[in-house]
Amino acid sequence: MDKQWWNQLRFDLAAAFVFYTCLPIPFATTLEFCRVSRYVALVGLVIGGVLGLLDTGLNLVGIPMLTRSVLVIISWIALTGGLHLDGAMDTADGLAVQDPQKRLQVMADSATGAFGAMAAIALLFLKIAALSEISSDRWFALMAACGWGRWGQQIAIARYSYLKPTGKGAFHKAALHPRDILLALSLLLGLSSFRILLHNEVMSSVLIALSGSAIAFLTGAWFNHKLGGHTGDTYGAVVEWTEALLLCVLTVLQH
Repeated sequence: MDKQWWNQLRFDLAAAFVFYTCLPIPFATTLEFCRVSRYVALVGLVIGGVLGLLDTGLNLVGIPMLTRSVLVIISWIALTGGLHLDGAMDTADGLAVQDPQKRLQVMADSATGAFGAMAAIALLFLKIAALSEISSDRWFALMAACGWGRWGQQIAIARYSYLKPTGKGAFHKAALHPRDILLALSLLLGLSSFRILLHNEVMSSVLIALSGSAIAFLTGAWFNHKLGGHTGDTYGAVVEWTEALLLCVLTVLQH
């Protein structure tokens, strides 16, 4: 039984990384993706860790802060395949439509409209500008943003109705349990605790955790208020806007 549980966990984790990233994973074509939402926060922490290592390496070879930040953000998009950014763009196009009945139809259209393009530009500018203002513990900022952004996705999946029962994201809600959200929250709080151990900065670490959880929760609530529920696109929008807004908050809390 233990071996069977361990094998299932390994395959589920591999499926989560295949689904949410462009990392090369063996036997990707034989994986099942119905439980990937359980591990999305862990995937986010790994993505943030990889970006933190990249940023450290670029710093060691003397790349200036702004250029480094741009390269990290570009790598961020490449690592995720633009999955969540695409959702944020589709969501912006949908919200621009005045008729609520046509919003889902517009969001399902693969063509990017003007509002989607503007949303992408705004997100990228916010992330680049904010990351350029964070001079210390940039690895932590990246891991926190990626982790809390995906915790916000879990909250949106669990808390709000899914607007397209036959859509590709419907299986996320069926597989997600409250214990998965609590486990993800424990991992994120553990990240803040690790920072406390490194720098003994209790107050700022607590404020960062509170900010991350609040932004993640409120972002999902806002999209639910505007649309009356969520779709796979809005899950991506929650991730992107939580990441960007938290990075902006970190420019204040880390100085």
